[in-house]
Amino acid sequence: MLGGQPAVFLSFGVGGNATQADQGGSASLPSQTVSGFTDVSPGATLGWTHNTDYWLVYLVGNIPVGSYESQRLANVGIGHAAIDAGGAYTYYNSRTGLSLSAGGGFTYNYENYSTDYRNGIDSHMGWSAMQSVSENWRLGLAGYIYYQLTGDSGSGNTCGPCKSRVASVGPQLNYNFTVAGQQWSVNLRGYYEFWAQNRFEGYAVFATLAIPLGDAKK
Repeated sequence: MLGGQPAVFLSFGVGGNATQADQGGSASLPSQTVSGFTDVSPGATLGWTHNTDYWLVYLVGNIPVGSYESQRLANVGIGHAAIDAGGAYTYYNSRTGLSLSAGGGFTYNYENYSTDYRNGIDSHMGWSAMQSVSENWRLGLAGYIYYQLTGDSGSGNTCGPCKSRVASVGPQLNYNFTVAGQQWSVNLRGYYEFWAQNRFEGYAVFATLAIPLGDAKK
């Protein structure tokens, strides 16, 4: 399609969230830990490859079916629908095992009908640097920046525009292995978050498992 390779995907999973609120030095801080299913995210990409360079554009949505309650301090789902669009670039040198990636996009958020609150349009950029250390293992760093472009709205909004931002950086580990002739991949990332405004900050850990559903050569 347009000289590129199209793909469609559907993302979902199980996650957990542990949150503790800082009440200005209070001796007793409220905390909560929740686990459950994530939201469902259908999407599509279109990518182009030239030697060591790879580009893609994407469109992905968020269906709010994950574990969420408006009165909880911690949630796994975000409680509202959203549409995200953007692009990414990857450099990968199979001879040296070095890969560098960066991608960014914009998210349009729909209203959370449990709270009558609507987040503004946000921008986000993520990056990754990985180096192969063996045939199956890769090590590196990753990070992201989130910056809200327009203010929040809705009848449940009591704090004005409430634009938010946060940045992060941390290590990552990738392991490739073969199952029934197909290459599966596990990625583990840990982030230290900083530069936060009107947004939680702390430590975040993400684990993903990529399973191919068919043979791309066919």
